[in-house]
Amino acid sequence: MTFKPRDGHGRGRISVFFLMLGLALLAASAAQAGGTGHYFAGLPNARDTVMPQPGFYIADYSMYYHADRFYNDDGHKTDSVTLPNGNKVDVNVDVDLFVVAPAFLYIAPWDVLGGHYGAYVIPTLSNTSLDASVSTISGFGRNASQSTFGFGDLFVQPLWLSWNREHWDFTVGYGFYAPTGRFNAGSTDNIGLGFWTQQFQGSVAWYPWADRTTAVVGAFTYEFNSKVEGEDLTPGQRASFNWAVDHYIPLDEKFLLDLAVTGYAQWQTTDDTGSDAANNNHDAVYAIGPQIGIIYLPSLLTATFRWNHEITAVDRIAGDVFTLTLGAGF
Repeated sequence: MTFKPRDGHGRGRISVFFLMLGLALLAASAAQAGGTGHYFAGLPNARDTVMPQPGFYIADYSMYYHADRFYNDDGHKTDSVTLPNGNKVDVNVDVDLFVVAPAFLYIAPWDVLGGHYGAYVIPTLSNTSLDASVSTISGFGRNASQSTFGFGDLFVQPLWLSWNREHWDFTVGYGFYAPTGRFNAGSTDNIGLGFWTQQFQGSVAWYPWADRTTAVVGAFTYEFNSKVEGEDLTPGQRASFNWAVDHYIPLDEKFLLDLAVTGYAQWQTTDDTGSDAANNNHDAVYAIGPQIGIIYLPSLLTATFRWNHEITAVDRIAGDVFTLTLGAGF
């Protein structure tokens, strides 16, 4: 979506909104550790952390994630894993996850602490959780494609603040994930993750030119996880870094073409704790890919396609993330 600048804040002529700062369902998951996180770094589009103008916005994310590789704790691709009991089992990675995530956001017409205030909520629907899929490839369950589609965990961000300069945007936010998705300890077809997460995020966007047609964006996200329901396990804390170089090309007075290169890194930063923590290998994943979108200015409509290829990983599965985002502002 494209919006006019805020008066007196030097926002420039263009600010695009695609809503997603986090997905309340999927997680990068270590195959044996049992600990997971909520924030899925493969979801945010190039300028998702840039706050739009005052108003109400809706967006819908449709995501397909296909994983066909597993990397061990040395970062090497492998076709087997060693279980906590010492047995070695073959790994045949063929995971297909589908997610639909509608997002509802409100940007207030008043300022807070010299900046701008917003809040949003994101429910999710999916066929399974990534944690359940990892259990499947380790030999303990059914394929994700056989799972039923249902509601996942809920993300709520009550605090979102942005400070703007002619060539810069600075944004901070706090949100939490509520375990509203189906979860039973030990089950291999869970949709939710079974625990609460507190999430903190900060981002910076730099615009080399005052018209903001080009943006270089970086966002850092950190998760604090609570104890898993029905288990003696508290997943370790997690960090994520999203980056993008994005450029708008005017097609005519009504349409803009949006082209970007995006990427992310995500890793576990602290040990899992509790008697059900099988090991303390810290998983990680790194990805890069293109983005293309179209923006219809008169009706504030956007359509964006994004692909990220996970080029390497540590102690987890890896694959490709495909997202289609549709948005509108009112």
